[in-house]
Amino acid sequence: MAGTLAMAAALHAAAGPEQAGDFKLASPDIAEGRKIPLAQVFNSFGCSGQNVSPALNWSHAPQGTQSFALLVHDPDAPTGSGWWHWVVYDIPATTTSLPAGAGDPKTKSLPVGALQGRTDFGTYAYGGPCPPPGKVHHYHFRLYALKVPKLVEVPGDASAAFIAFNVHANAIGEADITATYSR
Repeated sequence: MAGTLAMAAALHAAAGPEQAGDFKLASPDIAEGRKIPLAQVFNSFGCSGQNVSPALNWSHAPQGTQSFALLVHDPDAPTGSGWWHWVVYDIPATTTSLPAGAGDPKTKSLPVGALQGRTDFGTYAYGGPCPPPGKVHHYHFRLYALKVPKLVEVPGDASAAFIAFNVHANAIGEADITATYSR
């Protein structure tokens, strides 16, 4: 019996963070299933957006949340592994929002202690959508509630995939918005 309970607990833990029913991510700038506005679109590679990270707010984090991480990923990018657009971690547990433009390091508008990881643009900043012309791409803005106050295993030059690995290993909840963009 104890072995069965231990196996069930291990399987549950391996399944990853639960979609906490009350944990919600919202934005006045982007919406679930809707096209991302030009204000949030990249301004290079043939795109002429303003590259402003969207304002985000959240509520009802799971009990035990000690910090948050935000990962923005396009799985439709023609790379074989998608494209990381924004990586923010070590967001204090007392934080419930990020203002528009927080992804620009010059604004210094991230909460104290929060760090930005390197995106696939090679920068430590928000990089908006700018897919190749053609099909619609899906941009997953995923906020993770973490059981640790800091991702201590993450070096300053870590790849987005390495940061995501550590985020998933410590996640206790997830809230998301999936928006789209095409050109």
